[in-house]
Amino acid sequence: MVWLFSLIASAIAFLISVQLLQQVLTSGVISYYLGGWQPPWGIEYRIDLLNAYLLLIISAISTVVLLAAQTSIETEIPKDKQTLFYILYLLSLTGMLGIVATGDAFNVFVFLEISSLSAYALIALGKDRRALWAAYQYLIMGTIGATFILIGIGLMYQMTGTLNMSDLAAHLPEVEQTRTVFTAFAFIIVGICLKLALFPLHLWLPNAYAYAPSIVTAFFAATATKVAIYLLIRFTYSIFGLSFSFTTLPLQTLFVALGLLGIFVASTRAIYQQNVKHIFAYSSVAQIGYMIVGYSVSTAAGLTATLLHLFNHALMKGALFLALGAVIYRIGSVQLSQFQGLGKQMPLTMAAIAVGGLSLIGVPLTVGFISKWYLVVALLEKGWWPVAVLVLLGSLLAIIYVWRIIEAAYFKQPLDTNSHVKEAPLGLLIPVWILVLANIYFGIDTRVSVDVAQSAAQSLFGSGL
Repeated sequence: MVWLFSLIASAIAFLISVQLLQQVLTSGVISYYLGGWQPPWGIEYRIDLLNAYLLLIISAISTVVLLAAQTSIETEIPKDKQTLFYILYLLSLTGMLGIVATGDAFNVFVFLEISSLSAYALIALGKDRRALWAAYQYLIMGTIGATFILIGIGLMYQMTGTLNMSDLAAHLPEVEQTRTVFTAFAFIIVGICLKLALFPLHLWLPNAYAYAPSIVTAFFAATATKVAIYLLIRFTYSIFGLSFSFTTLPLQTLFVALGLLGIFVASTRAIYQQNVKHIFAYSSVAQIGYMIVGYSVSTAAGLTATLLHLFNHALMKGALFLALGAVIYRIGSVQLSQFQGLGKQMPLTMAAIAVGGLSLIGVPLTVGFISKWYLVVALLEKGWWPVAVLVLLGSLLAIIYVWRIIEAAYFKQPLDTNSHVKEAPLGLLIPVWILVLANIYFGIDTRVSVDVAQSAAQSLFGSGL
């Protein structure tokens, strides 16, 4: 059975990721030379705390999402295309893991293309015809982003004669004041921001999330943007270096402004959406804004907040979009008007959405609170109290769009057309509640998530690569 094979493959990747993280924590950086060729001539796979942390997030979310896949795709993907779905899913997972694990800049582009091409096809599998347009939008924007990244990598190779990330970090300071390096940096940053869906380059994301099959949305919302954030951190902190990225160029001011704009504009757009997938898609753009603000602080505390939110946001959005998959399974729609009375008819599913919503807002005892707390503390330590105030005000907007869903589900009578609706099957509820309980557990016991995020942030400020 292709579903079982996919699940086992993802679970093995998760177990390996756990082992890698433990090994890096105890023994330091792991370096593997592909084919025995010594870098920089050969391709190196290099696992430090940052990418071990990302490997764990991606493989864990993938495994939980695949638990729900067999049940969820019954109603959303035709029988004859289900095998194709699993092939594309595993290809996309492979691409993401490869981006994170490789120590070679050109291989980043190769794996990015593997992940992206399968992503376009996965989104196009959505049963709504608008999924084709959403996939096409993403294809155009994603291709431009990937091309920009490739041009930047090519220019760096022209100036240094190497593609190995450690080697690039060593050689770039000799030529960093040249126009070619400035141009390479600009191309790479813009390309990554397109992939990241940073405001105002986010236009592909809402429709891609809204019209893709629910399983695809849950997987991408929890992982794809996190991989792009990883690339941004890797290129600016490790390869180009902190002083070049934030001192030579006014990246800090630009990113703080775009991050805050993303929070307010996307949250405001979310308030007026009638499709619940659209609500949470715009919410994702806002959450990316929080990560970018933390990243822009350019301190270990700020980077810790961003890395922590990578993990926490993956748990939130994975739970929310899987729960929406359960709603689609039962009523075939995620229009807000169809949510009336679902709190009584699908109590466990709606409770999951309620907890996920509270986490998005940042209520204490959820992972969202931990993220916001560390971000605000980092901003105050930097002396950026006006930015901290704006971050907190942005969180208040989340209350409005989450409340619209809660109000419809719990305070309105069920629609006559939905009178037959009952709770989602266990095949969907179990994965949803694994992530919901993780939202609560890691909101109370933060030792693992905070310790790893802090260690990874400090290692980037210490030795880089």
